[in-house]
Amino acid sequence: MSILQLENVRKSFCKGAICVANRVDLAIEAGEIFTILGESGCGKSTLLRMIAGFEEPDGGTVSLAGEVLSGAGLFLPPEKRRVGMVFQNYALFPHMSVAQNVAFGLKGLSRSMQARRVEEVLALTGLQGYKARYPHELSGGQQQRIALARALAPGVGLLLLDEPFSSLDLNLRIQMRKELRRIIKASGTSAIFVTHDQQDAFEISDRIAVMNGGAIEQVGPPKALYYTPATRYVANFLGKSNLIEGRVTPEGIETPLGHFALANPYSNAQAVTLLIRPEIAHLSEKSGDVEAVVTGSVFQGEHQEVHLMAGQTPLVVYAHGAHTYEAGVKLWVHFDRHLIGVCEQLH
Repeated sequence: MSILQLENVRKSFCKGAICVANRVDLAIEAGEIFTILGESGCGKSTLLRMIAGFEEPDGGTVSLAGEVLSGAGLFLPPEKRRVGMVFQNYALFPHMSVAQNVAFGLKGLSRSMQARRVEEVLALTGLQGYKARYPHELSGGQQQRIALARALAPGVGLLLLDEPFSSLDLNLRIQMRKELRRIIKASGTSAIFVTHDQQDAFEISDRIAVMNGGAIEQVGPPKALYYTPATRYVANFLGKSNLIEGRVTPEGIETPLGHFALANPYSNAQAVTLLIRPEIAHLSEKSGDVEAVVTGSVFQGEHQEVHLMAGQTPLVVYAHGAHTYEAGVKLWVHFDRHLIGVCEQLH
């Protein structure tokens, strides 16, 4: 069942300008973590702010649990939306303790009920022993959990998170991805997470919407988007990709790299695109699917990004980081064929 619905939502900040949100339709399911993923300036944070009530759409409807929040002449302010927000900089009150920060949105409750609810969300976020401390006395990850506890405390119907990992170093970021997903799932709250980082989106999300130029390019589970993108933009934005044009035949798919006997839903003679991710291609000196010449390589720590030419077709392959690949060397490339994506010809 959908908890949040966006229908034909539009927004631009000056007359005649390109839309920051261009006729966006989305449905967020109850209990899911939904990510809006895209480059800086694509409109994802503006979309989140319209859901929160900090920006008013130029048109369209935003509904939460069947209640219209904006549209048809109606615009509810943020405090009336039952929506919690975790901001990019956390926006904690430095002069308040952890408990006081978390209790800030509970002013309508008695002191005893406030105290009980603060204890509940501090337990949920693993901050039970920190309620008398102040934000500056805690780490970045702990500050993030304070912001999350404060957003969850009023019992919101929807949690919004705007680039919450942007100020964290890589190791803490990796740790907090798992922790944030655990906390949100344990709370039973639906959540919308905005990020430009593909790895954040992959690890935390049930579904992802890839946004580009104010429009939604594709929506789906992380694995489906990664291996079966609907557009060339999605294929390239979600990681390195080898996009090989081909044509369907009764025996399989003919490409410049040779014949691929792959199952596909397309009709004979239809043009398709094969998506071969670099990690499903492997290098060998002895044998493989196609012979190629190394044109260069880039060391990236745990793997080496190797660039090759197979005839007139460029390829990118991820190999073990300890190996060295000199330009001009001939190698064979072998593909994990069961992981090759067969897509309609991508635009």
